[in-house]
Amino acid sequence: MTALTKYQRIEASGLWRASPEDQRREVIVSIGDATLVISDLQDRALTHWSLPAVMRANPGDWPAIYHPDGDPGETLELTEAETEMVAAIEKLRNAIERRRPRPGRLRAVMMAASLTSVLAVGVFWLPGAMVDHALSVVPPAKRSDIGQRLLADIQRLSGPSCDTASARLALDHLADRLTEDDLHLTVVKTGVPDSVMLPGRIMVLNSALFEDYEVPDIAAGHVIAEMLRARASDPLDQLLRHSGMFSSLRLLTTGTLPDDTLKAYAETLLTQPVTELPVETLLQGFHEAGVKSSPYAYALDVSGEATLPLIEADPYPGEAPSPVLSDGDWIRLQSICET
Repeated sequence: MTALTKYQRIEASGLWRASPEDQRREVIVSIGDATLVISDLQDRALTHWSLPAVMRANPGDWPAIYHPDGDPGETLELTEAETEMVAAIEKLRNAIERRRPRPGRLRAVMMAASLTSVLAVGVFWLPGAMVDHALSVVPPAKRSDIGQRLLADIQRLSGPSCDTASARLALDHLADRLTEDDLHLTVVKTGVPDSVMLPGRIMVLNSALFEDYEVPDIAAGHVIAEMLRARASDPLDQLLRHSGMFSSLRLLTTGTLPDDTLKAYAETLLTQPVTELPVETLLQGFHEAGVKSSPYAYALDVSGEATLPLIEADPYPGEAPSPVLSDGDWIRLQSICET
């Protein structure tokens, strides 16, 4: 697209937020290679929006508000002072829209031919390659949607989450204490192993982690271990590989997964064995989170024999840099499923 090269020289100042709960922050907006690049004031890229998926929430009004297609919670605001950037975005969006195929017989034939080609290639192409491609193009909003649907299927087996208003705040404090990433913790009473990570950074915890122990370090340890497993193996990758190549194809072509696929995988998640992590990986994770590893080790094996390396090499043999939770938050979580 000739206009794309021209507009790559334009920059603008705007206000961006990643979700409705976040504060708006000043950013620099520029046009990259078929993307809208949003960077902080130190020129570090915060996110890239695909130009074909950029939507305007308020056509004709100011400030111009944009969001990625399917994720209206993430927004970018451009004032009237940035009319050149707004005009560039609108021109590129219109050019992309004009190039979209229109409905008709030729389109149907071409789509059928394309689908046939994809299916033919799928017979010979390694299933793993299709999974990898799906993982590279699925946006965060779609991952979160899949995770929420999977959570609903788990709750049909385990019962509803025990997230009262006060407990929700304490869980958010725990997530913020252990990671700078956007992590959503939810707790159920039964039916779930100690911890399960779902797509979209949704983690399900068993209430026993709070009810059966005197300190929050054990629950924190399970959260750290589950985050490390998710870092080593993407939860969406596990779902797609378990469900087969055609689930990846369905996700690529329709943007969704069948209900039956998610229900079947929810049952698998609740029964599959926990993946063991190398001791070095666990110790590094505890060190980065500023949490003692020995309470977690003794919770896994009360004698300490099977988890001796986690005890002897505890990154904080004395006190951790800061408490895992305040006393008030911990008391609320210890009775999280009693109300």
